Amino acid sequence: MKILVTGAAGFIGFHTARALLERGDRVVGLDNLNDYYDVSLKQARLAELEGRNGFKFVRADLADRAAIEELFAHEKFGRVIHLAAQAGVRYSIENPRAYVDSNLAGFVNILEGCRHTGVEHLVYASSSSVYGANTALPFSVHHNVDHPLSLYAATKKSNELMAHTYAHLYRLPVTGLRFFTVYGPWGRPDMALFLFTSKILAGEPIDVFNNGEHARDFTYIDDIVEGVVRSLDHIAAPSKEWDAGRPDPGTSDAPYRLYNIGNNNPVQLMDFIAAIETALGKKAQKNFLPLQPGDVPATYADIDALVGDIGYRPETELEDGIAKFISWYREYYGK
Repeated sequence: MKILVTGAAGFIGFHTARALLERGDRVVGLDNLNDYYDVSLKQARLAELEGRNGFKFVRADLADRAAIEELFAHEKFGRVIHLAAQAGVRYSIENPRAYVDSNLAGFVNILEGCRHTGVEHLVYASSSSVYGANTALPFSVHHNVDHPLSLYAATKKSNELMAHTYAHLYRLPVTGLRFFTVYGPWGRPDMALFLFTSKILAGEPIDVFNNGEHARDFTYIDDIVEGVVRSLDHIAAPSKEWDAGRPDPGTSDAPYRLYNIGNNNPVQLMDFIAAIETALGKKAQKNFLPLQPGDVPATYADIDALVGDIGYRPETELEDGIAKFISWYREYYGK
């Protein structure tokens, strides 16, 4: 099967492309290699993929309508995994237009490419950020998510609405995946595990927001990838339970599905930091700060829909995942 993976030089895209290649699929990886974070890390991920049989890299921007149209017309993809996006809750507060270009205009280009070339299934990345001001835990795909707290979250909710429209109008099977705080080897330098590890090793203080009272459903990268690939293989279909008189956000009469992919086990931020300290054998200097704009105090994934439909449950223990990340980090940076 020929599969398009957007964001192939990114953290999740790289791991997903590698998993697909290992099972024998052909993968076209798309990325624009922007400088949101260290481009050399993205290039190193690509170097791991480019020597593999069945991989082809295309450098293009999602917002470039002509380039995306040409890509879909030329390659004739069977299925698409759309992971490219402008990421980051905090970055969206200062740089909103980057999110409109990539996450909104770019997503329309992907939807149109799928529609006009007969793609049989589109799987795309949403985010736990869509739950916004919700406080009912665990977060469920059946909950209303109309109160985002950042533009990043609003664009991800918009993606879900756009995807549903295409599923309804054009019967394009689409599955949205709400990822919960992904971590692991080859991770993003702007995320907590990477930041904390680099600063602790350098003897610098770490910023601990919300005075350490956060809780996050940290999810190891291998578990995320397994969920993505299994979702790709389980083509979305209309729900038999759909009731237009009592519409449920998690179901539809269109070939549209939403799943949370999280570890289903929220961890307190201070316990997360303690696990990093144990793995490094070094204590952190902590700079306690208030809650940042756009942040939520806790995330916790209800994964019943994922387990029921896909038959998969994330299973990596936090300590094991952190140890694997730190082993990669020391090898990659020689520390």
